[in-house]
Amino acid sequence: MTRASLDKQPHEVASMFDDVAAHYDLTNDVLSLGQARLWRKEVAKAVDARPAQKVLDLAAGTATSSRPFAAAGAYTVPCDFSLGMLKVGKERQPHMPFTAGDATKLPFRDDTFDAVTISFGLRNVQDTDAALREMYRVTKPGGRVVICEFSQPTWKPFRTVYTEYLMRALPPVATAVSSNPEAYVYLAESIRAWPAQPELAEKLQKAGWSKVAWRNLTGGIVALHRGFKA
Repeated sequence: MTRASLDKQPHEVASMFDDVAAHYDLTNDVLSLGQARLWRKEVAKAVDARPAQKVLDLAAGTATSSRPFAAAGAYTVPCDFSLGMLKVGKERQPHMPFTAGDATKLPFRDDTFDAVTISFGLRNVQDTDAALREMYRVTKPGGRVVICEFSQPTWKPFRTVYTEYLMRALPPVATAVSSNPEAYVYLAESIRAWPAQPELAEKLQKAGWSKVAWRNLTGGIVALHRGFKA
């Protein structure tokens, strides 16, 4: 298939991730120059999962991102709309309750989870605002949301170099290590089109989240946004 267009039709994006599921985690480590593991550790700290809590990990893919929450003793639900990703994840971690679901229409009751998190997935959702409202709906009062997403480097010279890497270096690297390099061209384009840190914070506030704040990682290549449900 060709890469998904930036209008993000759900079936196209899901199919794209189905195609790269088997080698997705390895490819991410290579393309991020090893930074993906550091980012996952920072997400785990921000989520701060505890025993007896319920954590929803959206766009969880193969559930690599879910493991730290489960290891902390929380009941962790990896959720994704790519059946290919879920299949690979279930083969690797059969004990986890993998769930197929669309972030804009989550298959969970109101006020279910102590924490909802999504890493590098919100950018691929067709309707960002609807997804943020759904996350709010399924979170318990007093609960939290943690979003880890590519963002805009804060230092202008570095931002220029980073953009050049995305559009020139990333595609040939993806060709060498990925089963579907076209998918990573789409991902690079979607990163460039994604709103900067303040705009995403504003979207969170409009969806109902309070005490919204963000923290930059790796010079703003990635940002961690957090909010709470009153």
